[in-house]
Amino acid sequence: MPNPLGCAFLSGGLNERRLEKVLSKYHKSVVPSTPASSQLPLVAIVGRPNVGKSTLFNRLTHSRRSIVGDEPGITRDRIYGDVEWDGRIIRLVDTGGIVTDDKEYIPSEIYAQARVGMEEADLLLMIVDARTELASPDFTLAKMLIRGGKPVFLIANKVENPTVAAAAENLRQLGLPELFMVSSEHGLGIGDLLDAIFDRLPAPEATGLKSKDSAYDEPLDPNELDIEDEVVFDEDQEDEIAEDMDPEIEDGVEDDTPDFSEFGPEEDVLDEADAEAEIVNPKSEDERLLHRTHGEFEQHETSVAIIGRPNVGKSTLLNALTGTSRAIVSPIAGTTRDAVDEVIEHEGQRLRLIDTAGIRRKGKTHLMAEKLSVVMARRHLESCDVALLMIDATEGVTANDAHIGGYAHESGRSVIIVINKWDLLTTARTDGKAPADRAIYEEQVRHALKYLSYAPLIFISAASGTNLEKLMKEIKRVAAQRRKRVTTGQMNRFLDKVDFQRAPVPMAKRIRIFYMTQAAVAPPTFVLFTDRNIQLHFAFQRFLENQIREAFGFEGTPIWFKVRARNAEKK
Repeated sequence: MPNPLGCAFLSGGLNERRLEKVLSKYHKSVVPSTPASSQLPLVAIVGRPNVGKSTLFNRLTHSRRSIVGDEPGITRDRIYGDVEWDGRIIRLVDTGGIVTDDKEYIPSEIYAQARVGMEEADLLLMIVDARTELASPDFTLAKMLIRGGKPVFLIANKVENPTVAAAAENLRQLGLPELFMVSSEHGLGIGDLLDAIFDRLPAPEATGLKSKDSAYDEPLDPNELDIEDEVVFDEDQEDEIAEDMDPEIEDGVEDDTPDFSEFGPEEDVLDEADAEAEIVNPKSEDERLLHRTHGEFEQHETSVAIIGRPNVGKSTLLNALTGTSRAIVSPIAGTTRDAVDEVIEHEGQRLRLIDTAGIRRKGKTHLMAEKLSVVMARRHLESCDVALLMIDATEGVTANDAHIGGYAHESGRSVIIVINKWDLLTTARTDGKAPADRAIYEEQVRHALKYLSYAPLIFISAASGTNLEKLMKEIKRVAAQRRKRVTTGQMNRFLDKVDFQRAPVPMAKRIRIFYMTQAAVAPPTFVLFTDRNIQLHFAFQRFLENQIREAFGFEGTPIWFKVRARNAEKK
């Protein structure tokens, strides 16, 4: 059977007919979704390794999206970004260094990824290092681009002085008449190059900056809201809160969902369905003021970062979820370096899936490219909404897995624990042992990752497509829980019902909570107005967190607390 995902499937285990049925069923509900970028002209940067492609990409996009270093072959996958110039926007793709005659696996896969970028581009920029002599791969690549029939600009990079500029005229023998001399590192000649690019490309029907419906809006920054500055209550507001708590409580109806009715009218709470609906159908400005996130950020898509150790199947999962060959997959640990993202639409909701580089321990990273890839992975983790912590089922939870999970927990990301390659311990097991027991395995994972007790756990096989639909639904559910808001009245009616005498806290650390309010979402943050300005004892914080989760949910996301002494002096 042909491989629809561009990744190596396991031999044995699921038969091909069942595998094809599983994947086709999943992919019917998943479609690529790039509404903002699909109508923009695309320009591809191509060239041999280490000629400055990523430096030019970062310069044109005003970002550090692509990793730059002296080592050749750092960029492997395709990296996309937006370029704005004179009120117009185009898309730019950075490709890996092309070595057409290299038969090694990684270089050949890089070439395959670059070919995709060249085929979908409207204009090609061939980058050549002006300080080095032309080599046969340069001529081969130039001939291939000319045969393609698309417009090609020859870019002489690293031209910082007149001597190099004079020597760069020899590059015209490549047969590409339009030559531009630039210095990507110092920004020389960039304006002339942009003018030529935009003059060559057709103007779109509607020009201007990105609209608020763009799929590439900046991700939500959990640190944007300062609780200390944002939440200020005076005596009049305290009276209003007390009045809000006066209405009699109605009895709720038992069902499988958390019973909010005992804490007040059901319409006071933004539940999971409402939060999901708010993602798809953005509310008016007045409505957003009632259920706002940090700042006044309006969520158009959910950002999902796939994190984990090297070689646990992150790129395979990205390819499986998107139904593409977007990321290079190989058994070689550390194949992914730049973060690779793809936007998909699933049942009306837009998700940005980000495949990050494998995070190694500091002592295990030696090459500069590896160190930078870990930094970039951390950066994408800290800007995402939901983190998929991938664990290799055949190896179990390692110390590094726990370390990576700690990054997600401390940064306030929602987390889903994904046990990959589960089929290698069950249906595709070849060592003659009995299939692994899921309940026992989950208990072991929970014991090793105690601080992620709130995170759902899912067993999948990215290579065979097992449980992909379940994973996608869990992502959307956790994202909705992350943005759930509970009103102050609901929270304080809940507070009256909590028996704090059961909290295992020393008497010296006990505090009295007058009232409590949710100050922010993503992650849910609560401000406690207390009789003393002291740090919450960890046992008390854990007790209160468990009570909140039992009453209101918030599955998959950490809960943060801020303490305010009621009689503290106002600055």
